[in-house]
Amino acid sequence: MNRRELFKLALNAQIAAVQRRGQRVSYAPPPRRTDGQPMPNILWICTDQQRFDTIGGLNNPHIRTPNLQKFIDQSVTLTHAFVQNPVCSPSRASFLTGRYPHTTGLRANGQRIREGERLVTRILADAGYECGLVGKLHLSPCANGRVEQRIDDGYHQFTWSHDLGDIWPGKNMWREWLKSKGVKWPDAPGPVWGVPIEPKYTQTAWCTDVAIQFLRAQRDFGPWLMSVNLFQPHHPFWPAKDYLDRQDPGKTPPPAYQPGELDSKPVYQRVDHRGAYAGGAGFDCERMDEAAHRRVKAAYHAMIEHIDDEFGRLLKALEDSGQADNTVVIFMSDHGEMLGDHGIYLKGPYFYECAMRVPLIIRWPGQYKAGLRSDALVELVDLPPTLLDAAGVPAPKGMQGRSLTRLLLGETAEHRDSVYMECYDSTFLYNPPPMAATVRTRRHRISYYHGIDQGELYDLQKDPHEFRNLWSEPNSRDVREEMMLKLLARMTETIDPLPDRSSPW
Repeated sequence: MNRRELFKLALNAQIAAVQRRGQRVSYAPPPRRTDGQPMPNILWICTDQQRFDTIGGLNNPHIRTPNLQKFIDQSVTLTHAFVQNPVCSPSRASFLTGRYPHTTGLRANGQRIREGERLVTRILADAGYECGLVGKLHLSPCANGRVEQRIDDGYHQFTWSHDLGDIWPGKNMWREWLKSKGVKWPDAPGPVWGVPIEPKYTQTAWCTDVAIQFLRAQRDFGPWLMSVNLFQPHHPFWPAKDYLDRQDPGKTPPPAYQPGELDSKPVYQRVDHRGAYAGGAGFDCERMDEAAHRRVKAAYHAMIEHIDDEFGRLLKALEDSGQADNTVVIFMSDHGEMLGDHGIYLKGPYFYECAMRVPLIIRWPGQYKAGLRSDALVELVDLPPTLLDAAGVPAPKGMQGRSLTRLLLGETAEHRDSVYMECYDSTFLYNPPPMAATVRTRRHRISYYHGIDQGELYDLQKDPHEFRNLWSEPNSRDVREEMMLKLLARMTETIDPLPDRSSPW
């Protein structure tokens, strides 16, 4: 049998295997960019509720993340990347469409993205990409047993697992996989807990398994995009016990909080200081002692250390498959976590760095500048046009983000002079509903809360932890006026550019 016959036999075997897995089969050559270069694969890892300051060797000496550290040396690390909303659904709609939350119509958890919104995955699928998802999407309500309703999102493989719960019989595919293995998820005793289960049975490890199967199956049929949406380190703080046992809460720093700092800040923060958002889940900071705070942070770090191990396993599988050199890899999160800073846990209608600033690390070997660490101001709404640039696909007119390509190539050190964020009734349990927007520059951050005549103003140079609210201080009146004008300008810029003008009158 000659080489050509051997190749044909191997190819037919691979096609048959792919057909058994329900994947796309195509004998046509893969599409290319207009410059003739192959379209890169895209491996997009998004954790849930991970703060920016959670990577060992970069910004946190109390956490072990060797795989992320190694990845940073090969990638561009954007140290000042900001989400557009502090909760899941609006943020995800924004970085999947390149449009701001109030533009997509998905301003809050519990809402559904507008039917006509075009996700970057849909655009890439139309250009020839095979798109897959494992884990969470959250572009429509998922509470009370309601299964997420999809729009035309472009995902050919949709392996859905919203969180750790089992309130969607037959639909949370990780839970169904556990049942097929005869593994019972233990009953939870509280919001902070080391789960007595082998790490390989966690949702984090399962998502990695599914992603590895996908990238291996697609090896000879690119280009592909795989969206890996891990639920952790989202609350409840439930790492596998093996990972929690490695932590020393006594060496974990306590939260950054100054007693009395919330007295001059919007009322929502004082509500959440007593644990109202958590629904009585045990995060009343008035009752928690320092040991309790340290244990929560240790559990949070444990989940991230597990993520780091699975991330390393995923990258090794990509390398072993021979696809690493032509794959854009993104590591990021959808928003942050208060983690006791400012006397608050979880998330809510506020815009502190720990809630709005997230990891964003991007690698494309031979293209993006390896080892570059940039402090340019970046919004996650900038991701879709960046991915379309990489694929050689033009961005649609309605896309509001700005491509990061020149920044990633090392051709410029600047990107934006400010970042814009909003929270228009995005969360619940508040009366009146929070209607707030913010803008952050290099030096200052201002937030305005409509309807309650309250706001925040911080000098980030003098007060990087945002303890002192300058909103009502007479000496800050000029800065407040200047920043309010900048906020107004940014809000105006985010008005939906669609529908496109088709006539001058």
